[in-house]
Amino acid sequence: MLAIALFAAVCGPVGDAFAYQPEAVTDGGSIAGVVKLSGPVPKPTPLEVSKDLEVCGAHPLYDQSLVVAGDGGVRFAVVTITDIQKGAPLRPEAAVKFDQIGCEYRPHVAAFPAGSTIEILNSDGILHNIHTESSVNPVIDMAQPGFKKMITVTIAKPEVIKVTCDAHNWMVGWWYVTKNPYYAVTDAAGHFTIANLPPGTYAVQVWQEKLGTLNQKVTVKPSATTTADFTFRLAR
Repeated sequence: MLAIALFAAVCGPVGDAFAYQPEAVTDGGSIAGVVKLSGPVPKPTPLEVSKDLEVCGAHPLYDQSLVVAGDGGVRFAVVTITDIQKGAPLRPEAAVKFDQIGCEYRPHVAAFPAGSTIEILNSDGILHNIHTESSVNPVIDMAQPGFKKMITVTIAKPEVIKVTCDAHNWMVGWWYVTKNPYYAVTDAAGHFTIANLPPGTYAVQVWQEKLGTLNQKVTVKPSATTTADFTFRLAR
């Protein structure tokens, strides 16, 4: 809930006075960098599997709320441009895949523009239940039996949405719904790239479900890549 509140505080109300406007991008530049965690790398935390052991217990499961590479790179952080008003068209995606495999969500964090349609897959063949925590989009609470291989939902408004499974209480995932087309989810090494930005100076934010948010101003030059690195520190 703290992560959702942080998103709302930074992004402001949906329906901002200055709505995003599409325009042709000439000599677009890029922002690339790495999101890291300072200090010792936390060890993976095993999850306790207490149900449907033949599927959920087939392989060890680990808490994915903070996944850090050996050199400190943070996976599953979302990087966005929070103040851009004009740029490439915002095109909702028609089929964002969000699967349930081995009783965990894949991907753990899915980022997509508002208006996109999500295909919620059930590759496990057992009963799951999709339950979302949201404040501006309708809450989703739907059982997905093993025979129901796919449920489709459309998310109309930008916000961060937590996804859980009422049938398996250790399952947690996130939908990060954006209000413009400039976003990226960090890879296993913590790297990201946001491309085709109109030249200018922007507020760049990184969000991570456990660490919170970091912000910095970045100037994008025509047809060039600007480096923007972020370093989180665990609260003591």
